[in-house]
Amino acid sequence: MDSSWLQYADPTEARDLTIDAAQALGKALKGGGSSSRNIPFQKLKALLDSRSDRDILDGMKRVISMMYQNTPCLPYFSSVVKNVANPNLEVKKLVYIYLLHYAESDPDLALLSVNAIQKSLTDQNPQVRALALRTMAGMRVPVISQIVSLAIKRGAGDMSPHVRKAAALAIPKCYNLDPNTLPQLLDYLSVLLGDKQYFVVGPAVQSFLELCPERIDLIHKHYRSLVKKLVDMDEWSQLATLKLLLFYSRRCFPERTQRVTKVNKKGFYEDEADQTVETDEVVPILDPDLELFLNACKPLLSSRSPAVIVSVVSCFLYLGTRTYLEEAVGPLIGLLRGPAEVEEVALCNIVLVSLSAPELFVPYASHFLLNAQDSPQMWRLKIELLTLIFPHAALHLKSIILSELQHFSHSSDIGLIRESVRAIGRCAQSDPKNAHRCFRVLLNQISSFDNVLVSEVLTVMRHLIQQDPKSHRKTVVRLARNLDKTTSPEARATIIWLVGEFASLDPDNNIAPDVLRILAKEFADESETAKQQIVLLAAKVYLLFLQKQKSEDDGEEAPTDGGDHAHSASVDHPITKLWDYIQLLARYDTSYDLRDRARLFKALLANSQSTQLAALLLLAPKPVPHSPSPSESRKGLLLGSTTLVLGKDVAGVLGLPGYQELPEWVSDGFEPDAALRDGDGGEKEEYVPLAARTTASVSASKRLEEAVKERGLEDVVAAGSTKAAKPRTLDDWLAESEGEEEETEEETESGESEEESEEEETDEESEDDEKGLRRGLMS
Repeated sequence: MDSSWLQYADPTEARDLTIDAAQALGKALKGGGSSSRNIPFQKLKALLDSRSDRDILDGMKRVISMMYQNTPCLPYFSSVVKNVANPNLEVKKLVYIYLLHYAESDPDLALLSVNAIQKSLTDQNPQVRALALRTMAGMRVPVISQIVSLAIKRGAGDMSPHVRKAAALAIPKCYNLDPNTLPQLLDYLSVLLGDKQYFVVGPAVQSFLELCPERIDLIHKHYRSLVKKLVDMDEWSQLATLKLLLFYSRRCFPERTQRVTKVNKKGFYEDEADQTVETDEVVPILDPDLELFLNACKPLLSSRSPAVIVSVVSCFLYLGTRTYLEEAVGPLIGLLRGPAEVEEVALCNIVLVSLSAPELFVPYASHFLLNAQDSPQMWRLKIELLTLIFPHAALHLKSIILSELQHFSHSSDIGLIRESVRAIGRCAQSDPKNAHRCFRVLLNQISSFDNVLVSEVLTVMRHLIQQDPKSHRKTVVRLARNLDKTTSPEARATIIWLVGEFASLDPDNNIAPDVLRILAKEFADESETAKQQIVLLAAKVYLLFLQKQKSEDDGEEAPTDGGDHAHSASVDHPITKLWDYIQLLARYDTSYDLRDRARLFKALLANSQSTQLAALLLLAPKPVPHSPSPSESRKGLLLGSTTLVLGKDVAGVLGLPGYQELPEWVSDGFEPDAALRDGDGGEKEEYVPLAARTTASVSASKRLEEAVKERGLEDVVAAGSTKAAKPRTLDDWLAESEGEEEETEEETESGESEEESEEEETDEESEDDEKGLRRGLMS
């Protein structure tokens, strides 16, 4: 330590500092350092039993250090409990920490400290009272549950807000000790919820959510007070209060709507009424108390806590109108500039909001472009956001989104390739007017040498073609032309399936027989997946040929001796020969599955006159595939919850422990009476937020007059004042003091009479009485 500083310090303080430094240096030279493991048991016990506060404090520090190093400290219990009545505040804090940790291990010895802790509840220092209440509630000794309840009752009426806060936090702990104390704890909780200090109301709300979240009858009279104090609370209290008021609003305010009316014809004269017409647009109507809560949430959008911002957005999403949600989008996007873990959570919540109102995020599309350092979870969420806003974006923004997805479809990451191609398919599905642009991007990637990319592109295109097959006839022809260039087994199988599935759409320009003829040449070299689709294509082509032959035979009048001729004509047809050739190839294939399929199709098509069963099996209409957004399964989860971030796959169907689903809106006519939120009916002092409080807002004289009127002391003040009250300045006080000095000098010199001196004394006493009354009223 610099000695130049010591010369300006207090001598006693400097001496203590040098003693502490010498002791620390001595311990370091001996090799002991600050470690408590090298101290013998008896020596540490002697420090705890010492009469010196310095030794006791040193011993307690060592015990607490050992406790947090997972060293057994239970043998020191009796020595530590002796110091619970120590007047030193630092020692008392350490003893309380020890008791909270080990009271449950030895309840009998812990009971010896209850009397001393009870005495601390009446200490003059509010910090000591709060510590004592917190320690008594956290000792986890069920025998003292009634004592803890009485301590909470005393703490709830304490003058210090710190003690009342400790009482609010002790209520759930007391309930865990003895659930039978619930009725009296609810009374204390109701009192603390109506406290005038926001410092106390926040912990009371947290205890309410933990103890009895369904008892909304306790919140009715405190609703407006909670709303007004919301802006002054700390972040943790704001989170609890926002959750409470969100659930309360859904249970107490019905969802009402009305049709929008517009003026059709305005009256020409002032007394002539306007003609109004109802439109089809329906807008929600907010209850005045609900609107009060939503307006109180707006300042919290500038909070430094991301959790508070997300909670406010959830209130606007589930309770408010579109106008409120528009104000919350900007602060929610601002969370993307935070750390990576905050950005990922913010993206999960943004996706959930965009599922309800994607058009609000179109101006912020640049924030959703992928970065090289994004984790897989983050770029999946960003790609999903780009697909959600795609239908609502302008043409130039749609081009940017498609270019972005096309670029990342050529990535080296297989997962990114698949997600990008699927995103292009979802863009085409959500915006049919611009689906041709998405098709153009997908078709340009068919000739790629990346088998994974080509397979995924063809799978997406198959889904899109199934949604509107008539408008994609040329697309199927173009895909068939790329069979010579396509080497991926999955891609070839997809193209072959598309050719066979839509062979019946255009019978005059059916390319399926030609494709089957080309594929039959290299049948032995195809993969098993492609072979299965070739056999299926051959069955469909032969079935269509049989149906055509049957319709021709039914339409023409058959001659009596022409049956054999018609049968020979069908056997000699190229399609029949091609079908027999494919059957022959499949019969001698090494795959058992392929041989079984070929045998099944041969049995179905053996009788050319009965093709109904084969048509039901091979040509039945397929269900149109729909690719929902990946987060569609999380749409019912609560915004801002951990279950939303993890998803039901990780958190389970019911969510994580403690997760509560958002309650439904109360039915109209079943909501509680709005008069319950008026409180006791008396006129209470209106709560002024901390930001709006200024010392100059209300003058002292005005507050004095309001206090006199409130207590009904106008007559007393008028009777007690003997002369008109005037504001007295500093000059008046100095002039009065100078006059008193001159009067005293004149009395000594000229000897004034006793009557005059008595009259002056009575005047001064009346003035003093008036001053005392004013001070009392102001206090």
